[in-house]
Amino acid sequence: METKPRTLLIDLETAPSLGYYFDLYKEGNIVATKQEWYLLSFAYKWLGETTKAFSLPDFKGYKPDSGNDLPLVKELHKLFDEADIIVAHNGDHFDIKKSNARFAFHKLPPPSPYRTVDTLKAVRQFAAFTSNRLDALARHLGYGHKVVHTGIHLWMGCMSGDPEAWRLMVKYNKHDVELLEKIYLHFLPWIKNHPNVGVYSTIKVCTRCGSTNIHRRGTQYNSTTAYQRLKCMTCKGWMREIKNTLETKPFVNA
Repeated sequence: METKPRTLLIDLETAPSLGYYFDLYKEGNIVATKQEWYLLSFAYKWLGETTKAFSLPDFKGYKPDSGNDLPLVKELHKLFDEADIIVAHNGDHFDIKKSNARFAFHKLPPPSPYRTVDTLKAVRQFAAFTSNRLDALARHLGYGHKVVHTGIHLWMGCMSGDPEAWRLMVKYNKHDVELLEKIYLHFLPWIKNHPNVGVYSTIKVCTRCGSTNIHRRGTQYNSTTAYQRLKCMTCKGWMREIKNTLETKPFVNA
């Protein structure tokens, strides 16, 4: 039976922490924190599906700049709990850790185990673009650019409850996820450590995209073993399997 993992693409937007300082230009000048950061919004899409978003004003009892993100965090936790693979740009450092921080703060249990694909890390492993930021990659590869906004004033507007700021934030957030999907699929055949989606299927499929359209393309050797090289004709990624084996192990990324 052919099955595929649930792949979640995600992007978080958070409020900045508020603090006190004496000197604007000195390093380490924050002397006290007045208010910790909290979650403002997140956008997401299941791979190949429609982009959606949640923000603080979506929930009953919303009060500007109260810092109460519990209903929003609960929705995010549900998605993490459903996902087999979570994709985000700089996700391992930011989106995943920020999410976990809010889960733990609100005493929510760890979501069910999942694998991650950090597209920022992935690109750095095999390429040297001028910039690896999402906006720069999208522009360079012809996928457009991020939604133009007012900088920190957008975040401040959301924190003060400005409806226009919230509309722009949600638009910005959702468009980031749409760019993320394009970048992820563009680089998919290059990601060698991508979670093996073949383990979710009882038939042999592409380790990255799950396609059955796989062609044999020569032999690869190392010091002890000969491998059958295989190419996915859907995502164009390479795989291999040990030649002349009767075992039915999944393919592995080449």
